Amino acid sequence: MKIFAHINWFFATLIIFTSLILMMILYPLLPRPYARKIAAWFVRLFTFFTTEVKGEEDPAAQMFLINHQSDLDIGVLETTSKKDLAWVAKKELFDVPFFGLAMSMPEDIPIERKSKTSLLKLLKNAKDRLNKGRVITMFPEGTRSTTGTMLPFKSGAKVVADTYKLRVQPIVLIETAKYYNIKKFYYMPGRVKIIYLDSFIADKANENWLNELRDSMQEVYDNELANNTSNR
Repeated sequence: MKIFAHINWFFATLIIFTSLILMMILYPLLPRPYARKIAAWFVRLFTFFTTEVKGEEDPAAQMFLINHQSDLDIGVLETTSKKDLAWVAKKELFDVPFFGLAMSMPEDIPIERKSKTSLLKLLKNAKDRLNKGRVITMFPEGTRSTTGTMLPFKSGAKVVADTYKLRVQPIVLIETAKYYNIKKFYYMPGRVKIIYLDSFIADKANENWLNELRDSMQEVYDNELANNTSNR
């Protein structure tokens, strides 16, 4: 079974790579976000994963905050959300040949964690994307966590949300690393569950709302695993 999963990983990774080429070809030809949506559906169809959605996407949402476990996460959300998503990612990814071009063409937002001016750039870029009707989309953990326990949320999401008083919608992805794990060279098709939680307006007066959100998202994640045997 492990050998089969490793072979699956190779083909799934090849499909993801091909989808990036497809997106870059389509991007100059189609209005945003169709190039990325088509590329994400290309991955979904040819890697044979399906989705189950609980809750509803808020049409008025301006920011999505999502737990991060797998490189599959972006494709999962792009194929379930109708929004034009502006992903925030570390600048190092934008510097990677080919992959960085696939992120810069749709005007995703780079963030330099060690730069003193990074926060100002993030706020400026976020405002630009919001003015274009896009949804700021972030993994507040800052990196993947495959243990089932969410990492502490970084403050950048709170600063952007507080500054512009954004309507934030949390989204919980259930065990995506169980299906695609790049470190273990593992992929098996499955049914990915996405849970849209209630949206809220960021309250600058509540200094702890981001930490509280992390706790509530973790609780939703744990309860989903405890109460639904299909996730085990």
